[in-house]
This record gives sequence, structure tokens and C-alpha cells, in this order.
Amino acid sequence: MYPLLVFSIVAIALIIERLVFWVQINRRQRRVVRDVLRIYQHDFDAALLKLKQNGDLPIARIFLEALEVDHFPPHAFRLTLEGATQAELPILRRFSSIFDTIITSSPLLGLLGTVLGLIRSFASLNLGSIGDESALQVTGGISEALVSTAAGLVVAVFTLLFASMFRGFYRRQIAAIQEYSSQLEVLHLGRHEGFSPVPQVMS
Repeated sequence: MYPLLVFSIVAIALIIERLVFWVQINRRQRRVVRDVLRIYQHDFDAALLKLKQNGDLPIARIFLEALEVDHFPPHAFRLTLEGATQAELPILRRFSSIFDTIITSSPLLGLLGTVLGLIRSFASLNLGSIGDESALQVTGGISEALVSTAAGLVVAVFTLLFASMFRGFYRRQIAAIQEYSSQLEVLHLGRHEGFSPVPQVMS
């Protein structure tokens, strides 16, 4: 039960951190990207300042790295965007391996606790004096041993629900980054080629 208690505390702490992370992204990202794409064509410095003010957002850091090479030709600009996106992926997937470990190990730890409890209960059984008191003691020991299995399943299921939700957020974020990066590429191509495309910002 002690390892399961540690797992549950770790899982709760990491879930809270990820919830705060994704709430900030979902609440601010679309507005920031819309503003940056709107002013990028006409006021490069203002777009850069806007990105720096929101540097805690992954998309802002990706755009900042790309705009540092704004003078590069379109193909080099695209490669910079792709490299910056790859650098942000570990941040978006942070703690996923820990969640997977907790989900996999918690039921096994619970089962181990139950097996050890059963071994202890049957070891204390005196076959020479089987009676109501002895049977009650064994039954109580078995019931107590099963608690660890239930606790392991609760920790695993609780963590699995949030881990699945975070994976969904991650997939949607990757799609959004690709969409926003394509729009920035179009604008950069317009600046490089001398025309002014009007991007359709993702809703």
C-alpha cells in the first residue's frame, strides 16, 4: 500500500501540473496566434514583441525561433519551423512515461499486496484447531489483503482517465501547430515574394 500511496500522490501532482499547462494553452493560444498573424505583415517588431510577451506558450516559442530567421528563403524558414516544433514535442508530452508507469504498475503492486496478504493469512492458519475463530481470522485476513488490489485498480483507472485526456490535448495541439505554422509560412512567402496574402486563422 505504501508504494500505491506514493504513486497516487505523484499522479495527483502531475495531473494538476498538466491541467494548468493545458488550460493556459487552450485559453490564450488562439488569441495570441490570431494577433501575431494579423500584425506580422505590417509590423514585424510588434509581432515579435507579442510573441516574447507570451513566451510560455509552445506556439509562441516556435514562432519566435522562426522569426529570428525571417530573412531566410521560404524553404529554410520552413525547416526552422519544423525544427522548432520538434523541440517542443517533449514539453507537450511531458510526464507521459510516468503516467504509463503508474497505470501499468499500480494493478501489479495491488496484486502483489493481495498475494502477500493471502500467504500471511494462510500461514497463520492452524490446521489442528480449525474453528469459527480461526476461520474468521483467515476470512478477515483475505478481505484485508484484497484492499490492495482494489486500491491499485483505483489508482490506475484514475490516472488512465487523465492520461487519455492529455493525449487528446496533445494530438489537437499538434494539429493546431501544423495549421498555424502553415499560415505563418504563407505570410513569410508573401513577404519574401512581395505580395500580401490574407491568412484564414484557425477557429
